[in-house]
Amino acid sequence: MSIRSGKSTTECLRDALLPGTPEGIQQARREAAVRIKEYQRRSLRGVWYLALFLGISLAVQRWFALLPDFSPSARQFLGAPPSAKMISGLLVVYSFAALILILGRMTSGSGAFSGLSHLGYLTVFYLFYHLGHTLDDNFYAVLAAGVTILSLEAYHLWTWHQERIRQEKQYILRLDRMREWQRG
Repeated sequence: MSIRSGKSTTECLRDALLPGTPEGIQQARREAAVRIKEYQRRSLRGVWYLALFLGISLAVQRWFALLPDFSPSARQFLGAPPSAKMISGLLVVYSFAALILILGRMTSGSGAFSGLSHLGYLTVFYLFYHLGHTLDDNFYAVLAAGVTILSLEAYHLWTWHQERIRQEKQYILRLDRMREWQRG
């Protein structure tokens, strides 16, 4: 089963030729119902990634302090950690870049989603702050950035899929009208 994506979905469903036989209409209706279920399932992915980030944040807050520090030889090998100001500057740049990319996808009508990469980047910010011994002072900055980015990503994903569901339901209505017209 393939899920249509992008602006072509609107064009495909609006301009789609309706099947000519009752069996074809029934088959097209079943396929549209399957697509609706898949869109409904996928529309919640953003919320799941947001919940996963909140779980990671809770784990970071509770257990990162319990992690042992690097040995002096490991610290020497890795070098000095970046300063908290440098990490914070990068967090600000990353946050704005992520928000601009999400807003760009929203305005272009793209259904792309990058929740997993956001989770990775935000977790690395926690790790950098931890290595610099400044996590306690900067925990809420990463949390606020993560909640903002992942909430907007979840909203975008949900609205994109809701539009596809609406289009599929309109297509089903066209199929039902065609079936009624064929019956007489």
